[in-house]
Amino acid sequence: MQYPPAEPGMREEDVETPALVLDLDAFEHNLDTMAGALIPTGVRLRAHAKTHKSAVVANAQILRGAIGQCVQKVGEAEILAWGGVRNILVSNEVVGPKKLARLMALSRIADVAVCVDDEAQIVAAEAAAEAAGRRLTVLVEIDVGAGRCGVTPGPEAVALATRIADSPHLIFGGLQAYHGSAQHIRDPEARVAAIASASEDSRRTVEQLRQRGLDCPIVGGAGTGTFALEAGSGVYTEIQAGSYAFMDADYARNASPPPFRHALFVLATVMSRAVPGVAVVDAGHKAIPTDSGYPLVWERPGLAYVGASDEHGKITIGDGAAPALGEKLRLVPGHCDPTVDRFDWYVGVRKGRVECLWPIGARGMMA
Repeated sequence: MQYPPAEPGMREEDVETPALVLDLDAFEHNLDTMAGALIPTGVRLRAHAKTHKSAVVANAQILRGAIGQCVQKVGEAEILAWGGVRNILVSNEVVGPKKLARLMALSRIADVAVCVDDEAQIVAAEAAAEAAGRRLTVLVEIDVGAGRCGVTPGPEAVALATRIADSPHLIFGGLQAYHGSAQHIRDPEARVAAIASASEDSRRTVEQLRQRGLDCPIVGGAGTGTFALEAGSGVYTEIQAGSYAFMDADYARNASPPPFRHALFVLATVMSRAVPGVAVVDAGHKAIPTDSGYPLVWERPGLAYVGASDEHGKITIGDGAAPALGEKLRLVPGHCDPTVDRFDWYVGVRKGRVECLWPIGARGMMA
Protein backbone atom coordinates (compact mmCIF):
# COMPACT_ATOMS: atom_id res chain seq x y z
CA MET A 1 0.00 0.00 0.00
CA GLN A 2 0.98 3.60 -0.48
CA TYR A 3 2.19 5.45 2.59
CA PRO A 4 -0.72 7.40 4.13
CA PRO A 5 -0.62 10.94 2.73
CA ALA A 6 -2.10 12.59 5.81
CA GLU A 7 -2.81 12.37 9.52
CA PRO A 8 -6.04 13.28 11.31
CA GLY A 9 -5.99 16.86 12.49
CA MET A 10 -3.63 18.26 9.88
CA ARG A 11 -4.66 21.03 7.51
CA GLU A 12 -5.74 20.05 4.00
CA GLU A 13 -2.96 22.19 2.53
CA ASP A 14 -0.41 20.03 4.36
CA VAL A 15 -1.59 16.73 2.81
CA GLU A 16 1.01 15.00 0.65
CA THR A 17 0.00 14.89 -3.00
CA PRO A 18 -1.37 13.49 -5.19
CA ALA A 19 -4.03 12.43 -2.70
CA LEU A 20 -7.66 11.36 -2.94
CA VAL A 21 -9.64 13.81 -0.83
CA LEU A 22 -13.21 13.17 0.26
CA ASP A 23 -15.16 16.22 1.38
CA LEU A 24 -17.15 14.64 4.19
CA ASP A 25 -19.91 17.24 4.33
CA ALA A 26 -20.64 16.85 0.60
CA PHE A 27 -20.31 13.05 0.81
CA GLU A 28 -22.79 12.78 3.66
CA HIS A 29 -25.16 15.16 1.86
CA ASN A 30 -25.08 12.86 -1.17
CA LEU A 31 -25.83 9.74 0.86
CA ASP A 32 -28.70 11.46 2.63
CA THR A 33 -30.08 12.88 -0.63
CA MET A 34 -30.23 9.49 -2.32
CA ALA A 35 -31.78 7.83 0.74
CA GLY A 36 -34.40 10.57 0.97
CA ALA A 37 -35.22 10.42 -2.73
CA LEU A 38 -35.93 6.68 -2.65
CA ILE A 39 -37.99 6.48 0.55
CA PRO A 40 -41.29 7.61 -1.03
CA THR A 41 -40.84 5.26 -4.01
CA GLY A 42 -40.43 2.09 -1.96
CA VAL A 43 -37.55 1.09 -4.24
CA ARG A 44 -34.48 -0.31 -2.51
CA LEU A 45 -30.92 0.97 -2.88
CA ARG A 46 -28.22 -1.58 -3.58
CA ALA A 47 -25.36 0.87 -4.00
CA HIS A 48 -22.57 -0.01 -6.42
CA ALA A 49 -19.20 -0.59 -4.80
CA LYS A 50 -17.26 -0.54 -8.07
CA THR A 51 -17.25 3.21 -7.48
CA HIS A 52 -15.88 3.38 -3.95
CA LYS A 53 -14.24 -0.05 -3.37
CA SER A 54 -14.48 0.45 0.38
CA ALA A 55 -16.26 -1.42 3.16
CA VAL A 56 -16.26 1.83 5.15
CA VAL A 57 -18.28 3.64 2.46
CA ALA A 58 -20.51 0.60 1.97
CA ASN A 59 -21.41 0.47 5.63
CA ALA A 60 -22.13 4.21 5.64
CA GLN A 61 -24.62 3.61 2.83
CA ILE A 62 -26.16 0.65 4.64
CA LEU A 63 -26.60 2.75 7.80
CA ARG A 64 -28.73 5.07 5.65
CA GLY A 65 -30.97 2.26 4.43
CA ALA A 66 -29.16 0.57 1.55
CA ILE A 67 -29.99 -3.15 1.57
CA GLY A 68 -26.52 -4.14 0.42
CA GLN A 69 -24.02 -3.60 -2.34
CA CYS A 70 -23.33 -4.42 -5.97
CA VAL A 71 -19.87 -5.32 -7.18
CA GLN A 72 -18.41 -6.22 -10.56
CA LYS A 73 -15.69 -8.63 -9.40
CA VAL A 74 -15.44 -11.47 -6.92
CA GLY A 75 -12.43 -9.75 -5.31
CA GLU A 76 -14.57 -6.73 -4.54
CA ALA A 77 -17.19 -9.01 -3.01
CA GLU A 78 -14.55 -10.61 -0.80
CA ILE A 79 -13.32 -7.28 0.57
CA LEU A 80 -16.86 -6.12 1.33
CA ALA A 81 -17.91 -9.40 2.93
CA TRP A 82 -14.81 -9.45 5.12
CA GLY A 83 -15.66 -5.84 5.99
CA GLY A 84 -19.10 -6.76 7.32
CA VAL A 85 -21.37 -6.30 4.30
CA ARG A 86 -23.90 -9.11 4.36
CA ASN A 87 -25.84 -8.75 1.09
CA ILE A 88 -23.85 -8.62 -2.15
CA LEU A 89 -24.81 -8.97 -5.79
CA VAL A 90 -22.12 -9.51 -8.40
CA SER A 91 -23.97 -7.52 -11.07
CA ASN A 92 -21.85 -9.16 -13.71
CA GLU A 93 -21.13 -12.56 -15.20
CA VAL A 94 -18.50 -14.66 -13.40
CA VAL A 95 -16.69 -17.19 -15.59
CA GLY A 96 -14.18 -19.73 -14.31
CA PRO A 97 -14.41 -22.48 -11.65
CA LYS A 98 -11.92 -20.86 -9.26
CA LYS A 99 -13.81 -17.57 -9.19
CA LEU A 100 -17.10 -19.37 -8.68
CA ALA A 101 -15.57 -21.40 -5.86
CA ARG A 102 -14.45 -18.18 -4.18
CA LEU A 103 -17.95 -16.79 -4.52
CA MET A 104 -19.45 -19.91 -2.97
CA ALA A 105 -16.99 -19.67 -0.08
CA LEU A 106 -18.26 -16.15 0.58
CA SER A 107 -21.82 -17.47 0.72
CA ARG A 108 -20.98 -18.85 4.17
CA ILE A 109 -20.64 -15.33 5.61
CA ALA A 110 -22.88 -13.26 3.30
CA ASP A 111 -25.89 -13.55 1.03
CA VAL A 112 -24.35 -13.48 -2.46
CA ALA A 113 -25.83 -13.55 -5.93
CA VAL A 114 -24.50 -13.46 -9.48
CA CYS A 115 -25.74 -12.72 -13.00
CA VAL A 116 -25.80 -14.92 -16.11
CA ASP A 117 -26.63 -14.44 -19.77
CA ASP A 118 -25.85 -17.92 -21.10
CA GLU A 119 -26.84 -21.46 -20.17
CA ALA A 120 -23.18 -22.48 -19.92
CA GLN A 121 -22.80 -20.00 -17.05
CA ILE A 122 -25.78 -21.60 -15.34
CA VAL A 123 -24.22 -25.04 -15.65
CA ALA A 124 -20.97 -23.75 -14.14
CA ALA A 125 -22.76 -21.97 -11.29
CA GLU A 126 -24.78 -25.10 -10.59
CA ALA A 127 -21.60 -27.20 -10.36
CA ALA A 128 -19.95 -24.72 -8.00
CA ALA A 129 -23.00 -24.59 -5.75
CA GLU A 130 -23.31 -28.38 -5.67
CA ALA A 131 -19.61 -28.75 -4.82
CA ALA A 132 -19.99 -26.28 -1.96
CA GLY A 133 -23.15 -27.93 -0.69
CA ARG A 134 -25.04 -24.64 -0.91
CA ARG A 135 -27.61 -22.91 -3.11
CA LEU A 136 -26.68 -19.83 -5.13
CA THR A 137 -29.03 -17.03 -6.14
CA VAL A 138 -28.73 -16.24 -9.85
CA LEU A 139 -30.19 -13.33 -11.84
CA VAL A 140 -30.67 -13.26 -15.60
CA GLU A 141 -29.14 -10.22 -17.24
CA ILE A 142 -31.16 -8.73 -20.09
CA ASP A 143 -29.90 -6.22 -22.64
CA VAL A 144 -32.11 -3.14 -22.26
CA GLY A 145 -30.10 -0.93 -24.56
CA ALA A 146 -26.45 -0.93 -23.54
CA GLY A 147 -25.44 -3.52 -26.14
CA ARG A 148 -22.87 -5.07 -23.84
CA CYS A 149 -23.97 -8.09 -21.80
CA GLY A 150 -27.40 -9.63 -21.43
CA VAL A 151 -29.81 -11.75 -23.42
CA THR A 152 -32.71 -10.36 -25.41
CA PRO A 153 -35.65 -9.48 -23.15
CA GLY A 154 -38.63 -11.81 -23.40
CA PRO A 155 -38.62 -15.53 -24.22
CA GLU A 156 -34.84 -15.95 -24.23
CA ALA A 157 -34.59 -14.50 -20.73
CA VAL A 158 -37.57 -16.57 -19.55
CA ALA A 159 -35.88 -19.75 -20.81
CA LEU A 160 -32.75 -19.03 -18.75
CA ALA A 161 -34.84 -18.15 -15.70
CA THR A 162 -36.74 -21.42 -16.01
CA ARG A 163 -33.48 -23.33 -16.23
CA ILE A 164 -32.26 -21.66 -13.02
CA ALA A 165 -35.54 -22.24 -11.18
CA ASP A 166 -35.53 -25.92 -12.12
CA SER A 167 -32.08 -26.48 -10.60
CA PRO A 168 -31.94 -27.93 -7.07
CA HIS A 169 -28.71 -25.98 -6.49
CA LEU A 170 -29.78 -22.54 -7.71
CA ILE A 171 -32.40 -19.92 -6.85
CA PHE A 172 -33.86 -17.62 -9.48
CA GLY A 173 -33.32 -14.13 -8.09
CA GLY A 174 -34.73 -11.90 -10.81
CA LEU A 175 -33.51 -9.68 -13.63
CA GLN A 176 -30.46 -7.49 -14.05
CA ALA A 177 -31.57 -4.67 -16.37
CA TYR A 178 -28.92 -1.94 -16.33
CA HIS A 179 -28.78 0.60 -19.15
CA GLY A 180 -25.27 1.93 -18.57
CA SER A 181 -24.94 4.05 -21.69
CA ALA A 182 -28.07 6.01 -20.76
CA GLN A 183 -26.40 7.47 -17.67
CA HIS A 184 -24.49 10.12 -19.59
CA ILE A 185 -26.98 10.99 -22.32
CA ARG A 186 -26.82 14.77 -22.12
CA ASP A 187 -30.33 15.57 -23.34
CA PRO A 188 -32.98 14.94 -20.64
CA GLU A 189 -35.68 13.92 -23.11
CA ALA A 190 -33.38 11.37 -24.73
CA ARG A 191 -32.53 9.97 -21.29
CA VAL A 192 -36.20 9.64 -20.45
CA ALA A 193 -36.85 7.83 -23.73
CA ALA A 194 -33.96 5.42 -23.19
CA ILE A 195 -35.14 4.44 -19.70
CA ALA A 196 -38.76 4.21 -20.82
CA SER A 197 -37.66 1.63 -23.38
CA ALA A 198 -35.58 -0.24 -20.78
CA SER A 199 -38.49 -0.23 -18.35
CA GLU A 200 -40.88 -1.59 -20.97
CA ASP A 201 -38.43 -4.38 -21.88
CA SER A 202 -38.19 -5.27 -18.19
CA ARG A 203 -41.94 -5.03 -17.61
CA ARG A 204 -42.67 -7.30 -20.56
CA THR A 205 -40.13 -9.88 -19.37
CA VAL A 206 -41.49 -9.85 -15.80
CA GLU A 207 -45.00 -10.46 -17.14
CA GLN A 208 -43.82 -13.39 -19.25
CA LEU A 209 -42.05 -14.82 -16.20
CA ARG A 210 -45.29 -14.60 -14.25
CA GLN A 211 -47.14 -16.37 -17.02
CA ARG A 212 -44.66 -19.22 -16.55
CA GLY A 213 -45.30 -19.21 -12.80
CA LEU A 214 -42.00 -17.53 -11.90
CA ASP A 215 -41.82 -14.71 -9.38
CA CYS A 216 -39.25 -12.00 -10.09
CA PRO A 217 -38.06 -10.71 -6.70
CA ILE A 218 -35.45 -8.32 -8.15
CA VAL A 219 -35.49 -6.06 -11.16
CA GLY A 220 -32.22 -4.23 -10.70
CA GLY A 221 -30.43 -1.53 -12.60
CA ALA A 222 -30.26 2.26 -12.83
CA GLY A 223 -27.35 4.54 -12.14
CA THR A 224 -26.61 8.01 -10.91
CA GLY A 225 -27.75 9.65 -14.13
CA THR A 226 -31.18 8.01 -14.35
CA PHE A 227 -32.07 6.58 -10.93
CA ALA A 228 -35.18 8.73 -10.52
CA LEU A 229 -36.59 7.38 -13.78
CA GLU A 230 -36.17 3.73 -12.85
CA ALA A 231 -37.38 4.38 -9.31
CA GLY A 232 -40.56 5.92 -10.69
CA SER A 233 -41.14 3.27 -13.37
CA GLY A 234 -43.16 0.86 -11.26
CA VAL A 235 -40.95 -1.94 -12.60
CA TYR A 236 -37.54 -1.64 -10.96
CA THR A 237 -37.24 -2.85 -7.38
CA GLU A 238 -33.56 -2.04 -6.79
CA ILE A 239 -31.39 0.93 -7.74
CA GLN A 240 -27.68 0.25 -8.34
CA ALA A 241 -26.28 3.77 -8.41
CA GLY A 242 -22.68 4.22 -7.28
CA SER A 243 -21.20 7.52 -8.44
CA TYR A 244 -23.87 9.53 -6.61
CA ALA A 245 -21.77 9.28 -3.44
CA PHE A 246 -18.98 11.30 -5.07
CA MET A 247 -20.52 13.04 -8.14
CA ASP A 248 -17.85 13.30 -10.84
CA ALA A 249 -17.43 15.98 -13.48
CA ASP A 250 -18.97 13.98 -16.32
CA TYR A 251 -22.30 13.58 -14.56
CA ALA A 252 -22.27 17.33 -13.95
CA ARG A 253 -22.10 17.85 -17.73
CA ASN A 254 -25.56 16.32 -18.21
CA ALA A 255 -28.35 18.78 -18.81
CA SER A 256 -30.52 18.55 -15.67
CA PRO A 257 -27.69 16.84 -13.76
CA PRO A 258 -28.41 14.61 -10.75
CA PRO A 259 -28.90 16.42 -7.40
CA PHE A 260 -25.56 15.63 -5.82
CA ARG A 261 -22.50 17.63 -4.78
CA HIS A 262 -18.92 17.13 -5.86
CA ALA A 263 -17.37 15.28 -2.91
CA LEU A 264 -14.34 13.52 -4.43
CA PHE A 265 -11.19 15.36 -5.44
CA VAL A 266 -7.62 14.64 -6.39
CA LEU A 267 -5.52 17.07 -4.41
CA ALA A 268 -2.52 18.20 -6.45
CA THR A 269 0.43 20.52 -5.89
CA VAL A 270 1.66 23.18 -8.30
CA MET A 271 5.16 21.88 -8.99
CA SER A 272 6.28 24.21 -11.78
CA ARG A 273 5.54 27.71 -13.05
CA ALA A 274 8.43 27.85 -15.52
CA VAL A 275 6.27 28.40 -18.62
CA PRO A 276 4.39 31.73 -18.77
CA GLY A 277 0.62 31.28 -18.43
CA VAL A 278 0.96 27.65 -17.33
CA ALA A 279 0.97 25.85 -13.99
CA VAL A 280 2.08 22.23 -13.83
CA VAL A 281 0.68 20.00 -11.08
CA ASP A 282 1.87 16.61 -9.84
CA ALA A 283 -1.28 14.75 -10.96
CA GLY A 284 -1.19 13.31 -14.47
CA HIS A 285 -2.53 10.12 -16.03
CA LYS A 286 -1.29 7.98 -13.13
CA ALA A 287 -3.31 10.00 -10.63
CA ILE A 288 -6.43 10.93 -12.54
CA PRO A 289 -7.89 9.19 -15.61
CA THR A 290 -9.06 11.22 -18.58
CA ASP A 291 -11.40 8.73 -20.29
CA SER A 292 -14.31 11.04 -19.49
CA GLY A 293 -12.49 14.28 -20.12
CA TYR A 294 -10.00 16.32 -18.16
CA PRO A 295 -10.70 17.15 -14.52
CA LEU A 296 -12.15 20.46 -13.42
CA VAL A 297 -10.11 22.79 -11.22
CA TRP A 298 -12.40 23.29 -8.25
CA GLU A 299 -13.50 26.82 -7.37
CA ARG A 300 -10.63 28.51 -9.21
CA PRO A 301 -12.07 30.57 -12.08
CA GLY A 302 -9.63 31.09 -14.91
CA LEU A 303 -7.72 27.84 -14.32
CA ALA A 304 -8.26 24.98 -16.76
CA TYR A 305 -6.66 21.54 -16.76
CA VAL A 306 -5.82 21.08 -20.45
CA GLY A 307 -3.31 18.24 -20.74
CA ALA A 308 -1.75 15.30 -18.96
CA SER A 309 1.34 13.11 -19.17
CA ASP A 310 2.29 10.31 -16.82
CA GLU A 311 3.12 12.44 -13.77
CA HIS A 312 2.22 15.97 -14.84
CA GLY A 313 -0.99 17.90 -15.36
CA LYS A 314 -0.93 21.09 -17.41
CA ILE A 315 -3.14 23.94 -16.24
CA THR A 316 -3.57 27.13 -18.23
CA ILE A 317 -3.95 30.40 -16.36
CA GLY A 318 -6.60 32.79 -17.62
CA ASP A 319 -8.26 35.66 -15.83
CA GLY A 320 -8.09 35.44 -12.07
CA ALA A 321 -5.41 34.79 -9.50
CA ALA A 322 -2.56 32.60 -10.71
CA PRO A 323 -1.63 29.70 -8.40
CA ALA A 324 1.66 29.95 -6.56
CA LEU A 325 4.44 27.39 -6.69
CA GLY A 326 3.65 24.81 -4.02
CA GLU A 327 -0.05 25.71 -3.83
CA LYS A 328 -2.56 22.86 -3.50
CA LEU A 329 -5.47 22.60 -5.95
CA ARG A 330 -8.54 20.36 -5.83
CA LEU A 331 -9.29 18.59 -9.12
CA VAL A 332 -12.75 17.12 -9.81
CA PRO A 333 -12.22 13.88 -11.77
CA GLY A 334 -14.20 13.27 -14.93
CA HIS A 335 -14.81 9.63 -13.95
CA CYS A 336 -14.69 8.79 -10.25
CA ASP A 337 -14.56 4.97 -10.50
CA PRO A 338 -11.12 4.55 -12.12
CA THR A 339 -9.82 7.54 -10.16
CA VAL A 340 -10.55 5.78 -6.87
CA ASP A 341 -8.79 2.65 -8.12
CA ARG A 342 -5.49 4.58 -8.31
CA PHE A 343 -5.31 5.28 -4.58
CA ASP A 344 -5.02 3.30 -1.34
CA TRP A 345 -6.55 5.91 0.97
CA TYR A 346 -9.44 8.30 1.21
CA VAL A 347 -8.39 11.43 3.06
CA GLY A 348 -11.61 12.57 4.71
CA VAL A 349 -11.66 16.34 5.12
CA ARG A 350 -14.15 18.56 6.91
CA LYS A 351 -13.85 22.35 6.94
CA GLY A 352 -10.22 22.32 5.90
CA ARG A 353 -9.01 19.72 8.38
CA VAL A 354 -8.29 16.02 7.95
CA GLU A 355 -10.83 14.06 10.00
CA CYS A 356 -10.12 10.47 8.94
CA LEU A 357 -8.25 8.13 6.62
CA TRP A 358 -10.18 5.21 5.11
CA PRO A 359 -8.43 2.35 3.30
CA ILE A 360 -9.62 1.59 -0.23
CA GLY A 361 -9.55 -2.11 0.45
CA ALA A 362 -10.74 -3.35 -2.96
CA ARG A 363 -8.34 -1.25 -4.98
CA GLY A 364 -7.00 -3.25 -7.91
CA MET A 365 -9.43 -6.14 -7.42
CA MET A 366 -9.88 -7.08 -11.08
CA ALA A 367 -10.70 -10.78 -10.63
